[in-house]
Amino acid sequence: MSRGYNLLFVLVTFLVLVAAVTAQGNRGSNNGGGRRPRFGFYGNRCRNVESIVKSVVESHVRSLPANAPGILRMHFHDCFVRGCDGSVLLAGNTSERTAVPNRSLRGFEVIEEAKTRLEKACPRTVSCADILTLAARDAVVLTGGQRWEVPLGRLDGRISQASDVNLPGPSDSVAKQKQDFAAKTLNTLDLVTLVGGHTIGTAGCGLVRGRFFNFNGTGQPDPSIDPSFVPLIQAQCPQNGGTRVELDEGSVGRFDTSFLRKVTSSRVVLQSDLVLWRDPETRVIIERLLGLRRPSLRFGAEFGKSMVKMSLIEVKTRLTDGEIRRVCSAIN
Repeated sequence: MSRGYNLLFVLVTFLVLVAAVTAQGNRGSNNGGGRRPRFGFYGNRCRNVESIVKSVVESHVRSLPANAPGILRMHFHDCFVRGCDGSVLLAGNTSERTAVPNRSLRGFEVIEEAKTRLEKACPRTVSCADILTLAARDAVVLTGGQRWEVPLGRLDGRISQASDVNLPGPSDSVAKQKQDFAAKTLNTLDLVTLVGGHTIGTAGCGLVRGRFFNFNGTGQPDPSIDPSFVPLIQAQCPQNGGTRVELDEGSVGRFDTSFLRKVTSSRVVLQSDLVLWRDPETRVIIERLLGLRRPSLRFGAEFGKSMVKMSLIEVKTRLTDGEIRRVCSAIN
């Protein structure tokens, strides 16, 4: 009896210690002392986080459809600079917002409104980085894309510097794009799939005009562009006018595979998109996403997977690295 009792005592003590360690780990997840993004992170602390963000995004996209691609682009720009920490949301004379590639970003007011509503429902609980990540998912769904589950639990970064902004460019070669994505732990499938997000949104005429009027100083359009496509873009982006042009001409408001199909027929405005069809590796991936080659890939499902991977780039998990802001445009 004495030996059996001792064994029972040891077992109970062990289980109590395990429970204590687990509880401490959970508290660490709540206060940023060792949190890791995961599904259902907020639990009972903010049960309506996703529905609140969705409601705000839905309202703004309905009133201004351009907010959908704007939010998706903002999320990409955030994650590729200092990780997915909401640093792109911070205002300031030298913040990331002021960098040239970010001056045309839109949707800041959407994230701020969602933050205001969440602060009323769950004060000092949900980070701006998580709000932006959820909003990007909702923007895709609202334009017809497939829904995916979003792991939550990011902290907001405290540093935002325009000098840190070095994003993939509209004239990049495939090799440069692969290099940039690999540096963020994203592979070639992620690259092609995420570029497929260009199915919604627009590009500034200043980024594309050269290809359609004076490619590489030749005084002629890029010969690799479908000739019948050239006058359409020249009319929208004349040499002395125009503002923006659709990335997926005729289907800019629908999240589908239309853009990737246009890549195969050389009817896209960005050189960095067009060259994906020339590279053997990226070409095969495009064919699989379009069901033209086996084994085929489902674009909607793959896009969600790649978005989750991107959303976990260099996330802040400790209070020494980040915080939960009261407002998204300023550190506490």
